[in-house]
Order: sequence, then C-alpha cells, then structure tokens
Amino acid sequence: MGLKRVPWDRFVLRMETQMHYYPIFLDIEQRKVVVVGGGSVAERKVRNLLENGAEVSVIAQKLTSSLRQLVEKGTVSVLGRKFKASHLDGAFLAVAATTDALLNRKVAEEARKRGVLVNAVDQPEECDFIVPSIFRRGDLLIAISTSGKSPALSKKIRVGLEKEFGQEYESFLVLMGSLRKEILKQQMPQDKRRRMFQRLVDSEIPEKIKKGDWKGISAILTGILGRQISKADVLNYLEIG
Repeated sequence: MGLKRVPWDRFVLRMETQMHYYPIFLDIEQRKVVVVGGGSVAERKVRNLLENGAEVSVIAQKLTSSLRQLVEKGTVSVLGRKFKASHLDGAFLAVAATTDALLNRKVAEEARKRGVLVNAVDQPEECDFIVPSIFRRGDLLIAISTSGKSPALSKKIRVGLEKEFGQEYESFLVLMGSLRKEILKQQMPQDKRRRMFQRLVDSEIPEKIKKGDWKGISAILTGILGRQISKADVLNYLEIG
C-alpha cells in the first residue's frame, strides 16, 4: 500500500500552523538564571549556562555530586529546596528541569507572569525558547535545532559537523578577525573588499592551519592581499608567539 497523498493546500496550511522558532544568540553574561531541578539534566543545563557567563541559582530537593561541588565552590548558589514564585524575581531566564511535569508547568507560568523567558525540559508547549544542539570552535558557534521534533537527529547532525569544522576554524576566525580590521582601514571600493573577504573564506587556509603549513598560508595571503606576507606576519595575525 502506498503512502496517502496530502493535498498541497492542506499541507501548506498544516505547515503554517506549526510552531516556528526565531533563532537568536543571547548574551547572558552576568545575568541571573534560575534552574529548578538538581538531577543530571539540570546539571547539563547549569554547566552550559556557566560556560556562557550566567550567574546561576538552583532550586532542588537533591543535587548531583557535581552540582554540590559547584555550590561548595560558590560557583552556583542555592535558593531553596522547594520552588517559590519569588525565586524568579530579577531573573533573566528560567529553566525547569525536574521530572515533575506539573512543577515544570508551574515554573513556566510564574516565569511568564514576570516576563522571564523559560525553558521546560521535554515540554515544548511550556517553553518560550528551546536549547539547540551546539558546538563551539572559539568564536564559531554552530547550533542545530529540529524545533523539538528529534533531539537525536540534532545530535547526529552536530556530530557530523564537528568532524567537518575542526579546531582549525578557531584559529581561522582569529586570522579573519585580524585581517578584517586591516582591510577595513584601507581605502578601497566596497566591492573589492567583499571579493577579498570571499577569496579568504573560500581559500584552503583552514586546511593549512590544521597542517601547520605557515608557508602555504603566507603564499595564499600574499596573493589575496597583494603584498608580501611572511610566516612571522601569519603568526602575528594568528596571535601566536
């Protein structure tokens, strides 16, 4: 038996009524974030938040050993064992990461009353935002989302991209940042600058960084920039040495 065909107009209508997320990157440096929950899921959330500079507070009956260590070090604060709506006062984000769906819903409701963005783990209907599967290469941050449909697929795609974009891209972005400042200072037509930037990103520089081929990078930059670039120049751009 073949698959039942869905009329195109009904398919489009169904697509238009589905939830669509607006992708953004938030600055949470020194912002208060409240995490309700103390299990392994909450621990992963807390670590991710800390890595991005948030000031994290937790509310939980029990904490994992790793979370207890973070509390003992003063890296994370504890607001209490039981959630109270007042715990959300002054918060920028809230994360409900308990195994109690009703408690997660209550956290979400109280957060919205206060204008606090909230994420409830495994309850997309209670979320103002969802957390994508991410990986970082210095200033390169790649995020993958299936809009909550399949975290497993997000992970599979992330793992594939991690192999394609290795640690060399961290150095490549440092190089591009240095070159961008230099090129923008020069008096040249905008189209010429744009073509120059495109040649740089289309070049084999990342591969040569991976191999440590500074001579090869020097040759590429010399050709693109129109002036002699030495190995010392390359290392200076890369902020090495």
